[in-house]
Amino acid sequence: MATLTVDKKKKVVAIWLLVGVFMIFIQIILGGLTRLTGSGLSMTEWDPIMGFIPPLNHDQWMQAFDGYQHIAQYKYVNSHFTLTDFKFIFYWEWFHRNWARFIGVVFLVPFAFFLWKKYFSKEMVMPLVFLFLIGILQGAIGWYMVYSGLNGSTLLRVSHVRLSIHLITAMILLGYTLWFALKILIPKEKTIKSSSTRWYFIFLLVVLAFQLIYGAFMAGIPAALSAPSWPTINGVYVPGKMMQHSWINDPINVQFIHRNIAYLLCILVPLGAFFTWKLAKQKATSILSKVMWYPLILVIAQVTLGILTVISSPHIRRGKFGLYEYLAQTHQAFAMLLVISVIIVTYVLRFGKEEK
Repeated sequence: MATLTVDKKKKVVAIWLLVGVFMIFIQIILGGLTRLTGSGLSMTEWDPIMGFIPPLNHDQWMQAFDGYQHIAQYKYVNSHFTLTDFKFIFYWEWFHRNWARFIGVVFLVPFAFFLWKKYFSKEMVMPLVFLFLIGILQGAIGWYMVYSGLNGSTLLRVSHVRLSIHLITAMILLGYTLWFALKILIPKEKTIKSSSTRWYFIFLLVVLAFQLIYGAFMAGIPAALSAPSWPTINGVYVPGKMMQHSWINDPINVQFIHRNIAYLLCILVPLGAFFTWKLAKQKATSILSKVMWYPLILVIAQVTLGILTVISSPHIRRGKFGLYEYLAQTHQAFAMLLVISVIIVTYVLRFGKEEK
């Protein structure tokens, strides 16, 4: 078999990383579906090694079901569940956990092969090891989140704060993997120097991070039900007694902040599109001209989906996957696409004095 050139080896590594980005994207979608179907607490034990094997007979299923019957969610929400109902939510959570294991395999096996075949340059190895460690940390945070819904007699769902940590860690993992792939795929001559614009997009990523955190709060409380109206929040634009309630735990305050960060993004993203448009005109060969409009298109779609999700929340039917659930999941998917688009634009910009 012919020996691959250095450039072809780098391309293979980049494709491997992009497959990882896609798999992490799917994993976050599965996490959203697990939450929307109320499945996250169905597996009451964490077994990283043998947990990939589901119950194989009736006795094992009854043992798993018995574990679920001891938590508050079953006692106060799902006490009507039969074994068939339990199996439905169990398999959602089981699939979510096993997709994470699959990601680990897809990382480790090619990593060992590429290391053996010397596909990596020396400076690539430690960042990839760090990437794997973030993945392990993410799995531990996932169990830390689930445990919050198992440890207590009145907790009906996982902690929304821990849910937000779990989501943000997943997005860091996704962004880190994507950035690594971009370093391999995009040559320096295809980027544009502009320190000011790059700092602007870094700030935009920080704002998006806060929006994701409050999006997780919205999902975890859930806050949409507290004010299923738009453009007002139950008839007012600014809720009364805001300063007297928690900005993390109060559903109205959480929704107020989430909405207003979205409005801020509706200002910041178009401004960013204007700045990148001016830069792209100066260098027609830049990739910037191909990606600069994606954040603008996606933020419009994202805000529209957010509005539709909130006003559809009265249609939630326990145990049913209907309009609200479809909109909420699509809303989350577009949020990730928006972050990905901003990361790509940020990478295409590099620090340095603007080229004239």
